[in-house]
Amino acid sequence: MGEVVALPQPEPPAEERPVLVVDLGGQYSQLIARRVRECRVYSELVGHGVTPEEVRARNPLALVLSGGPASVYAEVAPRIDPKLYELGVPTLGICYGMQLMARDLGGSVERTGVSEFGKTQVRVHEGALFSGLPEEQTTWMSHRDSVTAPPAGARVVAGSESTPIAAFEHAERKLYGVQFHPEVVHTPCGTEVLKNFLYSVADAPATWTAAAVIEEQVERIRAQVGSQRVLCALSGGVDSAVAALLVHKALGDQLTCVFVDHGLLRKDEAAQVVETFRGHFHVPLIHVDAEERFLARLEGVDDPEEKRTRIGEEFIRVFEAESRKLGAVKYLVQGTLYSDVIESGGTDGVAAKIKSHHNVGGLPEEMEMELVEPLRLLFKDEVRRVGEELGLPERMVWRHPFPGPGLAIRIIGEVTHERLEILREADSILLDEIRRAGLYRELWQCFAVLPAIRSVGVQGDERTYAYPIVIRAVTSEDAMTADWARLPYDLLETISSRIINEIPAVNRVALDISSKPPSTIEWE
Repeated sequence: MGEVVALPQPEPPAEERPVLVVDLGGQYSQLIARRVRECRVYSELVGHGVTPEEVRARNPLALVLSGGPASVYAEVAPRIDPKLYELGVPTLGICYGMQLMARDLGGSVERTGVSEFGKTQVRVHEGALFSGLPEEQTTWMSHRDSVTAPPAGARVVAGSESTPIAAFEHAERKLYGVQFHPEVVHTPCGTEVLKNFLYSVADAPATWTAAAVIEEQVERIRAQVGSQRVLCALSGGVDSAVAALLVHKALGDQLTCVFVDHGLLRKDEAAQVVETFRGHFHVPLIHVDAEERFLARLEGVDDPEEKRTRIGEEFIRVFEAESRKLGAVKYLVQGTLYSDVIESGGTDGVAAKIKSHHNVGGLPEEMEMELVEPLRLLFKDEVRRVGEELGLPERMVWRHPFPGPGLAIRIIGEVTHERLEILREADSILLDEIRRAGLYRELWQCFAVLPAIRSVGVQGDERTYAYPIVIRAVTSEDAMTADWARLPYDLLETISSRIINEIPAVNRVALDISSKPPSTIEWE
């Protein structure tokens, strides 16, 4: 058999002209693209090596030059082709992007000896970017160099105490620059600044909505697949669920979903998946109960990487066996997200190179199928909005991220049926109380961990020798970094009391108060 062929997705239709965010190495580049989309304007991230010809071919509504850690005068500093400024496309430079624009167009940038990091008060003089906004604004700065002279013909429209040129504009050439970061939450009026640029300067229509995405993807899927049959590995996570529903909306019974239930899911999740897809949406679904097979492969294994490898291999064997029963199927659905494409180098044209761990359950690489990737243009928050629009239950849409190997890597040690049942119950109690407290949506992840050790306890008048449960709850924007959640003490007391009283095999509950870095979110 040949290898999986990832066909390039067609470009967005003409009515979805993009805003291109040029990545100049800043940590917030991806966030800028997300913020533009939150303004209901379609955006894409592109590398700083993008050529004027490539930009012209995309016919963008606007360009945004991101921030970056370098000095514009450094030898290795990222550059752009200055001809991009001559295209007549409205362009916004942010932080380093503003400095690069000033330097390229005849202004000056200097190391003034005064740096600004963190919250900074900016006074607005005038300008299209600040229309309708207060004269005094709190902004978030992060720079050592400063623009000391704007490009010829540009007006200074805002300044701070330390940086007299905090923003400039050249309305005739549609060139705008801000030294602060409007994309971060620490700039309260930042979204309004972006909206002024997008709506007033670039005349961008606010049409990038969940309903529009569904309509567009349905057309694409039909054009790609035609009357052929499609296979989807359903994991129960939001990405594979939304991808499956989009394909089902486009193709109906041409789609068959295979749900490999490895027995490592949270409490009642397998039943929810089957009821939602087979019962509610009437999607053709093959439910494979393979718990005993997976537990047999995990017997005696306590190394986390060995667990992952064995689970991945077994998943492939089960999935291949079920797919063979269906006969020849040409297309395979994969829940690749836009962030996966970016992280795999897709913004520089390597769109087919998706990291293997982004495959749902570790799909077999040697299967001779073409990929259908309806989420390829979407970030995670957009996938959730599309899921809501498609009618996916709230409990599934907003389900916390869950690792492919499931509870196997939340049991620290050998995975057994008994330990899985203990962990499932503890995790269920934890999430039940978190939901009851109204905190579930505020947390990025919240889960229980079972270290396969025992400690002494006292229950009643007897000594016990039982397992501990560790609570892990974190807040995060994107899982790249995470902080431990400050859960209320009375809530922790309730959780601990319930777990110990309701699960005889547990006599101790601990709270993980480490952040990422240096820790990871998951324990294995």
